[in-house]
Amino acid sequence: MEEDDLVEMYRAESEKSIKEESEQRINSSIPMKERIRLRSISLIDLISEDPNHQDLIPSLLERLGPVRSALDGHGGGIIINKIDIENNLLNFILTLNGSCIACGAAPSTLIGIKYDLENDSEINSICFDQELLDSFDELSREFLVSQTNILFKST
Repeated sequence: MEEDDLVEMYRAESEKSIKEESEQRINSSIPMKERIRLRSISLIDLISEDPNHQDLIPSLLERLGPVRSALDGHGGGIIINKIDIENNLLNFILTLNGSCIACGAAPSTLIGIKYDLENDSEINSICFDQELLDSFDELSREFLVSQTNILFKST
């Protein structure tokens, strides 16, 4: 077995293990019936029909992968600062709240949130609030701007 194959095998096993652990943690705190309901809600219908958007954040969280258990487990979450509907697709500007703001892993959390939510068929883009970028130290800001495809916008 070549070294690249071995690295890929370990990466795949780690990813599977992380996903399984994440699912177990989330399932222990939220009933599966509720998780299925939140996953099945159309985000566009939810925004159009519910002026309070009561289920919007829980529905977005339900669309996250393993980054969800990191948010839940570390006392953080997401806040929606702006929603636009363009060509029947959603564009969000989000920010973090709770412990996530000061966490050293926040750049990875943003990457995970963006990746997971943009894989939803109703979401066109995920951007983050410029104020969130300004809250990071210089090294983290430089990393986020130069090494990721995350966009930061003012609301």
